[in-house]
Amino acid sequence: MTNAFTRRRFLSTVAATTVAAPLAITGRNFARPPAGDRITLGFIGVGTMGRGHLGGFLGQKDVQVVAVCDVVAERREDAKRIVESHYDRQKDKGEYKGCTTYGDFRHLLARKDLDAVVIATPDHWHTIPCLAAAKAGLDIYCEKPLTHHIAEGRMIADAVKKYDIIFQTGSQQRSEFGNHFRKAVELVRNGRIGRLKTIRIGVGGPAVPCDLPE
Repeated sequence: MTNAFTRRRFLSTVAATTVAAPLAITGRNFARPPAGDRITLGFIGVGTMGRGHLGGFLGQKDVQVVAVCDVVAERREDAKRIVESHYDRQKDKGEYKGCTTYGDFRHLLARKDLDAVVIATPDHWHTIPCLAAAKAGLDIYCEKPLTHHIAEGRMIADAVKKYDIIFQTGSQQRSEFGNHFRKAVELVRNGRIGRLKTIRIGVGGPAVPCDLPE
């Protein structure tokens, strides 16, 4: 990024917003920094997790969401509605010109006014957008699991270093919730719960486009 403010604030802003519940948008009116002091943000993938992050970032006064991208038309149009409805309620609504939608993330990355992107595509579609965004010089927040293969993770790490960008991948449940995950790992490794015989994992129901009416 060329703006020093955004480089200092991107990680702290991500940390403050990525645990927000989906659609956690408020109608608060608050003073917002000048346009030059805001992170201009684009979203690649606005399914359940992407919309959750969208709601969190819209609550940050030093962020301006300017674009959303998804291959599912219902998702991207709903995300556009969320963004524009939120900014319409702000005092400086006359300054905002709208949220642009894209069906192809490459078109979003071609914009010259972005500072960073949030990537919340399906798991197998993280690597290519991350590499392209890094090459475009954009800071990145990407959902977990970052990649399916070690080689892909290495490619992303190398690109982050090469293009000197800020990169963060989401792993809130591993670091928050009162350290319960870490404690559970310690109990298992130290044999405190006895011999581990069975592990059961729940992954929820199948994905739906946007839970929107027909």
